[in-house]
Amino acid sequence: MPNSNAKLHSNHRGGREASRRELVSRSLQSAQHCLENQDFGTAYAHYLLVLNLAPELKTTVKETFQFTLFKWAEELDSLARIQDLFNCYEQALELYPNDEVICNSMGEHLFRMGFRDEAAGYFHKAVKLNPDFADAKENFYRVANWLVERWHFIMLNDARRNLTYLRAIENAVHSGSKSVLDIGTGTGILSMFAKKAGASSVYACELSKTMYELARDVVAANDMEREIKLLHLKSLDIEIPKHIPERVSLVVTETVDAGLFGEGIVESLIHAWEHLLLQPK
Repeated sequence: MPNSNAKLHSNHRGGREASRRELVSRSLQSAQHCLENQDFGTAYAHYLLVLNLAPELKTTVKETFQFTLFKWAEELDSLARIQDLFNCYEQALELYPNDEVICNSMGEHLFRMGFRDEAAGYFHKAVKLNPDFADAKENFYRVANWLVERWHFIMLNDARRNLTYLRAIENAVHSGSKSVLDIGTGTGILSMFAKKAGASSVYACELSKTMYELARDVVAANDMEREIKLLHLKSLDIEIPKHIPERVSLVVTETVDAGLFGEGIVESLIHAWEHLLLQPK
């Protein structure tokens, strides 16, 4: 009897596997037929079924799946079915989370719809995945020009300004302010000043996804990614100990563009004073 039961289970598994292969084969044929008839939505649904049933085929059908996704996304865009479009890209990225072509395409749709900060995030991820991906690099630089005002680059190259900030931060740190929070860190320059001055703990928050990603790159390029904790957060949302483990003894900020009204610089500083700064004894 035991041998008979084992054989029965084996036959059952074999039958299920044969059914799976048959369904995958038929779905692939149906997807190809739909593509020939330019029925991209149905073809996309068939490919989703295939990839969920047979993930071992991801590499084999990748290019055709991408083509189908992009064509179906164009149709959805033209029909103003924006949520369906985003759902399709989310499904695709679940299947291919490290596909730079899909990330770049998602970014292009977001950019055209006006979601520039979100688009920059996808372009940045695509470039990270493939630094030689020319389209993604061009897209990222283009959206960065929209998001990063020209004055910011001028400001970063203002040696006199930078030296003044550096000296002020050095004086504060040398006077005992060893834990620092940088509100609206931008490229992370003030945080790096604080760390170089000898601060033991440096935290930095940045609301813009694009600037947050740029700050991560700049901090990493200066070998400080383990010494400066970067938070993609509004300063008003920072909580202790959820986001940072301690109250800080120094807050630095240079939120001087029109974006300060979105961040709320007065509210940010009040919040920092009440909740994030060490209180004088």
